[in-house]
Amino acid sequence: MPLQNHLSELERKHRALEREIQDTLNRPSADDMRLAELKRRKLQLKDEIARLRSSESAVH
Repeated sequence: MPLQNHLSELERKHRALEREIQDTLNRPSADDMRLAELKRRKLQLKDEIARLRSSESAVH
C-alpha cells in the first residue's frame, strides 16, 4: 500500500511540525516569522493529507 505509507509519512511530519510549533511558542523569544512558516507548512501537509484521503476513498 504505497498510498497508505505516504499518508503515514505525511501524518508523521504533521505531528513533528506541531511539536516544533509548540516548542517555538514555549520559548520566550519566539520568532514570529519562523512560527508563521511552520504553521504554513503544517497547513500544507494537512491539505495534502485530506486530498489524498479523499482520492483514496473515491477509489474504494
